Amino acid sequence: MPACVVAALYHFASIENPETFRDAVQDVMDGNKVRGTILVATEGINGTVSGSRDGIDALLAFLKGQPGLGGLEHKESYTDECPFLRTKVRLKKEIVTLGIEGVDPNRSVGTYVDPENWNDLISQDDVILIDTRNDYEYQIGTFKGSVNPETRSFREFPAYVKGALDPQKKPKVAMFCTGGIRCEKATSWLKEEGFDDVYHLKGGILNYLEKVDAKDSLWEGECFVFDGRVTVDHDLNPGHYDMCHACRMPISADDMASAHYEKGVSCPHCHDRLSDEDRERMKERQRQIDLARERGENHLGDDAALTLEQRRAQKKARREAQRQQAD
Repeated sequence: MPACVVAALYHFASIENPETFRDAVQDVMDGNKVRGTILVATEGINGTVSGSRDGIDALLAFLKGQPGLGGLEHKESYTDECPFLRTKVRLKKEIVTLGIEGVDPNRSVGTYVDPENWNDLISQDDVILIDTRNDYEYQIGTFKGSVNPETRSFREFPAYVKGALDPQKKPKVAMFCTGGIRCEKATSWLKEEGFDDVYHLKGGILNYLEKVDAKDSLWEGECFVFDGRVTVDHDLNPGHYDMCHACRMPISADDMASAHYEKGVSCPHCHDRLSDEDRERMKERQRQIDLARERGENHLGDDAALTLEQRRAQKKARREAQRQQAD
């Protein structure tokens, strides 16, 4: 059994004192050497973390023992090396940003569909199957016959719905995302907008890949995940994609064979978006990472060693690359 457990978790629940809760979660993660990021808002929690079996169990026990979080569910996978080097518990206005106030999945939500019943639903001719993830995630893998809203962020999803769907026509809509969190919020909003026949995949793509045999699957390609594995295949093993550490976009073997790819510096998605100064900084950062690995040390340079200008350059390059892919 691999030494590291990766746990993806979220739960919509009313958190009355987010600051106090944030500090308590930070203490539990630090005390059990659990690394990764958890977002905390008044509407609930969301995050992906990694650690030892005992460490993850201690964190989950703590979270489930808090008011309103007893029903928290999570998905696990296993790796030889933990993908996260730091522990971050952050306060946010929303745990997944739709950008519309008042949407509450605890009040109203679409119909949950278990993975075992998902194929039957999406195979129906009158079902509109929508991938609520971002465009670059759709390009890596999706369900057969799904619609790509071509969004660069979840904030753009409401505009897509208003332009593509009409509640007066009473469409039958099925939606899915990586772990289920976007769909809970998306279906909640659709219900408030007057859509009655709304469904979403319980536990998201990761739950489907775990529960449905590959020979019966309607999933095509790989699934992007928000950790060091970048993507996973149908068996939830690390996939065939790497990540550009300049713009954070997933990159294929063909991308890495491109003349525009330089490890830790640029890729075909962002090579023309960075200044010469940014490029030199990233080269130096990569050199330090390589030196640390030669010494058998972890390097926190993924984000910690970046200057403010470098972070801004990365964000700009990522936005531009995603916009270019969506065009």
